[in-house]
Amino acid sequence: MNFVTSDPALLPLVERYLDTADQDLLVPVLTELGADVANRLAALADTADKNKPTLEHFDRDGKRVDKITYHPSYIELSQAAYETYGLSALSHRGVHGWEKTPPHLAKYAMSYVFVQAEFGLACPVSMTDAAARTLRKFGDPELFSPYIDGLTSTDADTRFTGGMFMTETQAGTDIAMTETQAVRDGDVWRLSGKKWFTSNPDADVVLTLAKYPGGDNTTRGVGLFMLPKVLPDGTRNSYVIDRLKDKLGTRSMPSGEITLDGAYALQVGELDRGFKQMAEMINTSRLSNAMRAAALMRRAVHESVEHARSRVVFGKPLMDQPLMRNTILPLALETEAALGLIFHSGDMLQKADAGDETAKSLIRVLTPIAKHYVCKKARWVTGEAMEIRGGNGYIEDWPNSRLLRDSHLGSIWEGSSNVIALDVLRCMKQYGAHRVITDSMLEKLAALEATDAAPGAAQLTELWHELRTRGDALLEGENSDAQALIGHYTNALAQGIMATLLLEQGIHESTSATGHRKLLVANTYLDSIVNGHTSTLPVALQWLDELVDGAAVPREAALKVFK
Repeated sequence: MNFVTSDPALLPLVERYLDTADQDLLVPVLTELGADVANRLAALADTADKNKPTLEHFDRDGKRVDKITYHPSYIELSQAAYETYGLSALSHRGVHGWEKTPPHLAKYAMSYVFVQAEFGLACPVSMTDAAARTLRKFGDPELFSPYIDGLTSTDADTRFTGGMFMTETQAGTDIAMTETQAVRDGDVWRLSGKKWFTSNPDADVVLTLAKYPGGDNTTRGVGLFMLPKVLPDGTRNSYVIDRLKDKLGTRSMPSGEITLDGAYALQVGELDRGFKQMAEMINTSRLSNAMRAAALMRRAVHESVEHARSRVVFGKPLMDQPLMRNTILPLALETEAALGLIFHSGDMLQKADAGDETAKSLIRVLTPIAKHYVCKKARWVTGEAMEIRGGNGYIEDWPNSRLLRDSHLGSIWEGSSNVIALDVLRCMKQYGAHRVITDSMLEKLAALEATDAAPGAAQLTELWHELRTRGDALLEGENSDAQALIGHYTNALAQGIMATLLLEQGIHESTSATGHRKLLVANTYLDSIVNGHTSTLPVALQWLDELVDGAAVPREAALKVFK
């Protein structure tokens, strides 16, 4: 079993988005990871989930230590993530044969595969990556370079992990209500206050927010600071872990409550732009949230297909039962659509970092769109997969319950769905983000007019004109109405983007060994999920095995959807 070669969508996307030199370096290590996930890491993740970390406040001599002890399975998973595969280093330094920094999509592709084994650890991995990016972008290079080096290291003796202490009991969504206080102490700062939900609470390098003297009562009154766990003199910093959270999911990875007591801190960037700078870390984590949700969806589809093929009911495998095929099909469609959105977003992030202004506008809004839609959809896909497995799916001996538990956190981490949808509205108000998206998608569709994707492209062209008009109407109407409806509109944007990307990928793959498999996926997604039709589903159901296996589908089957 290999979670890469058995995925019908992953390698074709790698082949399309990455140049040959990057593919030559990525595919071997990605394939190695796919086998490792299936044969070693998934079992470790099951064990780590059942053996939660524990917190020891004091040592036997009564000294305050706040030591978190991890099960050996989690430690082995961490070694794989940070050292063997360098997931937190991939966007920062040359690894796996790259002389320079690999493209962002190398990180997203490898993380997508790793998360199919272990979701919880991916949070500190993502925060480690995001902390390095934020310090590099806004911090004093001379001051923070040792910490960036540690955050991007793949060496067991020198690597750091990152954390983000932001949430307070009264300041989750409303950061302006942050009560943690920062007081200047010479060239450094001292922070005091309580942080309520901190994942990876024993991180080596922490980014946090605090009020500074003279700051106002808006988010401009909150500064960004870096807390090292260990001070330059080798002693522990002045903050303690009050307790660990008893969580529904991500049980392998600790989350805790923190009390800062005059903690040593270094200022990051400009004081009155602390929240805007922290948003860099948040947005990076939000896109990773969407990627992780897509990974959970893929693992759920894999489990469903394997179960349906092995389980015999009324004399034949479940996979041969018509209603079961119709149950699995939309799960597979949503999963492939989600992965396409992740790849497109990662590509836009790469171009934005290279200075492309249109890409900057696109990734700014694609990030909340992806998080809003994909994270919610993961909850449905993992729930359906649990039901497909039946009673065993509800039992902790199987992976379904863990997938379901973990999936619910994606819609909460780094902003709940309502917060994320309002961020989409903010982008629309600031720079007409819905029009930027529409122009981008219409350009893609125009290139498909003379291809086998033409029928779907015509429908989507009309849809995008409607979405642009609908977005304009939201902005022109009452703000309260726009806020009430923005969640529905965000989902419509997501489906339109994913349908467009599927069509584009379908034409790209039409000359490959799988023929028109992807075009059939694209046409069926558009007709059944975006348009809500059921009359053409039998076409895709006839070819379901080929769709989930990545096998060849004839052109006639793909075109039949819109005949």
